[in-house]
Amino acid sequence: MPYNLRDKEIRVADAELRLSDFDYELPPERIAQEPARPRDASRVLVMDRATGALSHHHFYDLPDLLAPDDLLVLNDTRVIPAAFTARRATGARIGGCFLRVLDGGGWEVLLAGRGRIRRGETLALVDAAGLPHAEIALEDRGERGVWRVRPPEGADAMAILALVGRPPLPPYIRREGAADARGPSDREDYQTVFARRDGAVAAPTAGLHFTPRVLDGLDARGIERVAVTLHVGLGTFQPVRVDRLADHTMHEEYAEISPEAAEQINRARAAGRRIVAVGTTSVRALESAAETAEATGQGGPVCAVRQWTRLFIRPPYRFRAVDAMITNFHLPRTTLLVLVSAFAGREKILAAYAEAIRAGYRFYSYGDAMLIS
Repeated sequence: MPYNLRDKEIRVADAELRLSDFDYELPPERIAQEPARPRDASRVLVMDRATGALSHHHFYDLPDLLAPDDLLVLNDTRVIPAAFTARRATGARIGGCFLRVLDGGGWEVLLAGRGRIRRGETLALVDAAGLPHAEIALEDRGERGVWRVRPPEGADAMAILALVGRPPLPPYIRREGAADARGPSDREDYQTVFARRDGAVAAPTAGLHFTPRVLDGLDARGIERVAVTLHVGLGTFQPVRVDRLADHTMHEEYAEISPEAAEQINRARAAGRRIVAVGTTSVRALESAAETAEATGQGGPVCAVRQWTRLFIRPPYRFRAVDAMITNFHLPRTTLLVLVSAFAGREKILAAYAEAIRAGYRFYSYGDAMLIS
């Protein structure tokens, strides 16, 4: 379904948008299994969203691709070792992913295994050697494999995950052997160099390209940066199981923008400077704060927030806080592809993806990047 948010003549009603309109074919060999070495040797496709014009660069060129008065907004969330293996009383193993601690001390986890998992069942969390470290009791099942479980009394989730957890790599990144055998380099590779705050169960992948060399280059150009937090959760990577986008509900994710960061962002916008978001997660944090600022009359474009957000950015969406973004190439039929299409137009994004495939770019979490401005 053609549309372009930049063309006033072409508008699509929200109710008409279909997930099938955000599809494309990707050769399997284009799915990156490892990051570029060094990270900033990854490629970056620069797109002018007004015209759709494209140019090819490397990520180490980023300081020269931005303007000296741009404000770069980074997501400082830190990926926790959220993936784990649980053993049933029968000895069968179940893969799991820790999502968050709930009010009252329970945990929310994602479980996937053969055979029916039952309420009241107890699972042992085991390390790579198969040794148990804690037991969780299954209390209530939500949608799509999400469970509320009861950990041991007084258990510290991060301490247990440090013993049994591993990087929560997406399933399209293949590793030889058992899931427990995922490469030790992934613990470093699947983390940004500016990660500070524990809480993400998936990496903010646009940030994976940054290196000290790139950060030093940004400083030398006088390009200011500021950190916000969005703990990437199930909302970012869960599959969309409806075709009509208006019927999809995002899983909530925690976003935080400090008063100091909000002031820095608002000061830049008031001076006419561009706000450049690094990753769709930073976009969601900023736009969630912008909607809160608008709803509460706090000015803006953003206000300080500590909130859970279900914001689903889809066309037609009025961006309030973001002028440009750095993002990876996203899976077809996902909320992330919908978001970047809302920013630049579906046809232009799909044309850029086709050019990236033709030019040999690498896709998804460990793949190459786009700069859309």
